[in-house]
Amino acid sequence: MPRRHLDAELMMGNGQTAGRRPGPTQTRAMVLAAARQLFSDLGYDRTTIRGIAREAGVDPALVHHFFGRKEDVFLKALEIPFQPADLIARVVGAGPRNSLAERLLRVFLGLWEDPGSRLRMQALIRSATTSQQGADLLRQFLTATVLSRIADAVGVPRLRITLVGSHLVGIAIVRYVLGVEPLASASQEEIVELVAPTIQRYLDP
Repeated sequence: MPRRHLDAELMMGNGQTAGRRPGPTQTRAMVLAAARQLFSDLGYDRTTIRGIAREAGVDPALVHHFFGRKEDVFLKALEIPFQPADLIARVVGAGPRNSLAERLLRVFLGLWEDPGSRLRMQALIRSATTSQQGADLLRQFLTATVLSRIADAVGVPRLRITLVGSHLVGIAIVRYVLGVEPLASASQEEIVELVAPTIQRYLDP
């Protein structure tokens, strides 16, 4: 079957008419949105290609056609919606060394509060606790992409920057994934005031 007809056939096989089907770009976006939602809700292991297809309203074969394996869908769905270099510049280059932890916390909490990135971050954290694939991706994101670059920029030993990462992930799990009170409803300012001094000790020379 010619490639240009594959999307039409698969969508019609799912009970939709060719005249009303979304185009390939829209369909890909629907699949990725469904994948982010399910990875966020269920974690990596419990999310399936069939489940993603059902959530998106498409045939499972279309998911395979666009993205391949579940692992490939996972990696594509969780593309972090910012440039690491921009984030690091906002943390490292935007003020004095003695307020580094405060800036780091504000940037980190801001990512979680932003609806555009929150689902992806939730999916990343949930999947890290349920699969090696998720754990590997979170480790790569925290170390190679962000924290090690901050450590190199300010001259912090890797052990200290890893402890910083443990605090950030802990806050994310308790506040945004588990929703444990009173942390879940605390303001960003309260969290920064209480946590920044501890993280700053790791970051000081």
